[in-house]
Amino acid sequence: MTGLAVEARDRTATRPMLEVDLLAVARNTRLLADRAGELMAVVKADGFGHGALDVARTALAHGATRLGVTSLEEAWPLRDAGLVAPVLSWLNPVDADFATAVARRIDLAVPSTRHLAAIAAVPGRARVHLHVDAGMARDGAEPASWGALCRAARRAELRGEVEVVGVMGHLGCADDPTDSCNALARTRFAWALETARATGLRPRHRHLAATAATLTDPRTHHTMSRVGAGLVGIDPSRTTVLHPAMTLTAPLVSVRRVRAGTPVGYGHAHRTATATHLGLVPLGYADGLPRRASHRAEVQVRGVRRPVVGLLSMDQLVVDLGVSGVEAGETVTVFGPGGAGEPTVAEWAAWGGTIEHDVVTGIGARVARRTRAVPHLRSLA
Repeated sequence: MTGLAVEARDRTATRPMLEVDLLAVARNTRLLADRAGELMAVVKADGFGHGALDVARTALAHGATRLGVTSLEEAWPLRDAGLVAPVLSWLNPVDADFATAVARRIDLAVPSTRHLAAIAAVPGRARVHLHVDAGMARDGAEPASWGALCRAARRAELRGEVEVVGVMGHLGCADDPTDSCNALARTRFAWALETARATGLRPRHRHLAATAATLTDPRTHHTMSRVGAGLVGIDPSRTTVLHPAMTLTAPLVSVRRVRAGTPVGYGHAHRTATATHLGLVPLGYADGLPRRASHRAEVQVRGVRRPVVGLLSMDQLVVDLGVSGVEAGETVTVFGPGGAGEPTVAEWAAWGGTIEHDVVTGIGARVARRTRAVPHLRSLA
């Protein structure tokens, strides 16, 4: 359990509610910090849907030393909130506002000589992490251009335009520690580091591992690991018990008794096998629930799992409540940590044919949010 007592909640609800348990984030951060040399808490995509500021503050208080985001637009709110920890941004176009980034002490990833030139041209001395493509053909400098990038970075460093504080890469197959592409990525990253050193660069931060590799492969750790999903309880490698931090509940808008053979939802994709009660829940695919979970998903009502029937609609789903006397206004748990038998994010991802990251980052703005703070005097063991 993560400190969330699903069954202890009020039996009635007035609106859909997403609750984030920061104690779970704290516990996950402690575990991951123990595995990593140094821990960068990645709070991109609004902290994987859990609230970037809440996750950032919690992670920094429980073992992380710095923060990571993709765009500069994700970095500004961290500084606006008064966070002074180092922040790295690694996915920006060449015409991004690098001048403001340098002025606000945002570290910048550099995937190309064009990015380097744009950063070097702004006032001040930028702190940069050279980014190498370790085998994904995605972000980062391709191997053929890496040597030129390192040489250009060294020249810019000697001119006082940048300080190369890091080299970074990303693993494409870390979810499966046995995949041979991980060995190739480690080799390429080692080569990239040697190439950087040969040009005179001395980057003190060297980071390749994200959550899965942090948990499974010490050979990828170098001086620092970048962890995002693991902070909120997602382990892509499925090797470690983490604490899921998100619970989604909603009220039953209505309950009706229907006969056997009653068609449900669009296309009459489901017909009731027997006389039963159907409950209406005001959540749908516009709120982030995967429509492909139709005919597979379950929710929890009064401590019992009940099937979602018919197609998930944009704004609503229908639950077969059976013959129990459940009433309108009662709370339905859509997903949670799983400790009280409720469905989990991992199950919803499987039902929807996707990954947990997709589910937690997809919950829409119509859903109200609240957080459960970390108790000051409570052990995190």
